[in-house]
Amino acid sequence: MTEREKPEPHTLAARLEYLFRSIRASGQREYSNEDVAEAITRDQGVTISASYLWYLRTGQRDNPTLKHLTALATFFGVPAAYFFDDAVREQVEGEIALVTALKDNGVREVAMRAAGLSDRSLDTITEIINRVRELEGLPPKES
Repeated sequence: MTEREKPEPHTLAARLEYLFRSIRASGQREYSNEDVAEAITRDQGVTISASYLWYLRTGQRDNPTLKHLTALATFFGVPAAYFFDDAVREQVEGEIALVTALKDNGVREVAMRAAGLSDRSLDTITEIINRVRELEGLPPKES
């Protein structure tokens, strides 16, 4: 998808694109429209085409049926409200980001070592990590 085709934030297209880019089977590549369409049709009995998914992902269609939204939500393991409720979207995307970060061995190791430390110690570690992120030109992570 080119920069010109990138959907506006918080649209159905942007939310769906986020799921395609973020959720993968363990150790696998990003799902294609064909992968998702075939799985939904096969596993849920809901007919949806790869081209229709492309239209939704690019914002050229933005009013899918509840049946299609529910099938997409089921496939990606998110509540259907993700597609239209900002609070649910923020919660789901935060959970996905956390799971993605914890898949990184280094991040998981730091998290495991930090378990059980006092709030004061955790605040100090957070300050150190944010300083290192700054030194590496990365934005600080919001808590």
